[in-house]
Amino acid sequence: MNIKDFKEYVKTRKALDSEEIHRFMDEMSNEARRITFQLNTAYHSPDEVRELLSELFGYSVPQSLRVFPPFYADFGKNISVGEHVFINACCHFQDHGGVTLGDRCQIGHNVVFATLNHGLQPEERGHTWPAPIVLGRNVWVGSNATLLQGITIGDNAVVAAGAVVTKDVPANTVVGGVPAKCIKKIDSPTETR
Repeated sequence: MNIKDFKEYVKTRKALDSEEIHRFMDEMSNEARRITFQLNTAYHSPDEVRELLSELFGYSVPQSLRVFPPFYADFGKNISVGEHVFINACCHFQDHGGVTLGDRCQIGHNVVFATLNHGLQPEERGHTWPAPIVLGRNVWVGSNATLLQGITIGDNAVVAAGAVVTKDVPANTVVGGVPAKCIKKIDSPTETR
């Protein structure tokens, strides 16, 4: 199995339950830990941070990306970021199922992106099912929020600090709570650039 094959497979949202898939995920997790340990154990300039993230993500990240380490990923190769994205310290990306951050997203401290879920039945708990997390443009996610698999957050939306997002969030909406619910609409959304 290779990265391309794995990414195609997770798009099907079928269980990650074969020996081949588990072996590949272990190899990729080892590589992700190697890179994130290097990123997180010493000071790096913004350019050096982007260089390490480019290695972790498997492509050249935008020069406008700004990340404050520590940064954690347990796969690394299924994260896509747009222009002018900011990710604050201590965020966790479980990105096997895919994480997409649109242009100008702002991610607060300690945000968790969880793209895998275990089976509910005890005999299925050893298996995981992937589903992507997609953030539109100008999304702001507050500190300590948790975003669960398979959700899409629309343009200009705000996720309040500490929220647990289990369902899609419409554009121009503020959500909060556990589970997250609509708090209010944003009356005059900013023009997306």
